[in-house]
Amino acid sequence: MYCFTKVVKVFLLGVILLLPEVIYAQGTFRGVNFKWGESILHRSPEWYESKEATDIADNVLLYQSKYGAWPKNTDLSKKPDKEVFKEIEEKGEANTIDNNATTRPMRFLALMYDATGQKKYKESFLKGLDYLLESQYDNGGWPQFYPLRKHGYYSEITYNDNAMMNVMFILRDIAQKKAPFGFVDESHREKSESAVEKGIDCILKTQVKQNGRLTVWCAQYDQNTLKPAWARNFEPPSLSGEESVDIVRFLMEIPNPSPEVKVAIEGAVQWFKDVQITGLAYHHKWGENGKPDAFVESDPDAAPLWARFYELETDKPIFIGRDKVIHYKLNEIEQERRGGYAYYGRWPEQLLTEDYPVWQKKYGGK
Repeated sequence: MYCFTKVVKVFLLGVILLLPEVIYAQGTFRGVNFKWGESILHRSPEWYESKEATDIADNVLLYQSKYGAWPKNTDLSKKPDKEVFKEIEEKGEANTIDNNATTRPMRFLALMYDATGQKKYKESFLKGLDYLLESQYDNGGWPQFYPLRKHGYYSEITYNDNAMMNVMFILRDIAQKKAPFGFVDESHREKSESAVEKGIDCILKTQVKQNGRLTVWCAQYDQNTLKPAWARNFEPPSLSGEESVDIVRFLMEIPNPSPEVKVAIEGAVQWFKDVQITGLAYHHKWGENGKPDAFVESDPDAAPLWARFYELETDKPIFIGRDKVIHYKLNEIEQERRGGYAYYGRWPEQLLTEDYPVWQKKYGGK
């Protein structure tokens, strides 16, 4: 019995800390969704013609808001509770690009239209596309929620959790007529292309420069001043070791990049190399109270790590709890944040070891 309980605990810890498809409702863990997650975009071509796929797609349509967006942290494969969804929509919580909301349903519906030719999937997709195009700021960034919410950090330009970059990647694919987006009309395609160009301009303008050298990006920026901004209490203005990776990857995929884009990439790659952490291992565990926790220990054989947050100006890894107080050691913040947030990771590893060498060989590096 003890062994079984221990195995279950280890499995649940892995679910909570490592899998991105954990579903939360009002902060409460509800379990792992095996039907609505990233894998929904990587099934066999035949599956998208199946009844299971069309049943899920029809449910996805029911979650689309009147503005064309979808809510986050929601199992879209299941039929919505009409009263609950009505409340979500009235609060404006159904209109976001956070946590793969809106962009993932759109990609799924594009696959469904490509497989079935059913007009309703195309119409819903285009309504979502209009939402993305309308919600872009004139400076090229995207807010986390649109229509804009009156309070909180939701109107800031949001790279956090790759929100803006998810939009940039899908608009780029549409602009380039990549499969399965060949059905998109020329007017929408041209608008998507223009939005991508504006987005790239925003990316270049928001790259942080320290003492004359380009570094990387913060997780969120003030939508008016383009200066680094706070989000939640434990998400301070800081250089991001995670979100910056997808930004650089997007820039690397630009054909025939401009000198400005090349310089941006080189600066970011060098920064990743400069701040990598060696000789340190990052572990997750169960605390004595039975709740998730994390710690670091010296390990000369450990693979390189990067911090989620680096202090502006100093490049020191920083850790912060719900009290909004910045610390320089992971063990100085509360267990709930240590165990419930990824403060270290290996996010840039593939970028540095695989993607960048290919890009540098193709475009001549500096």
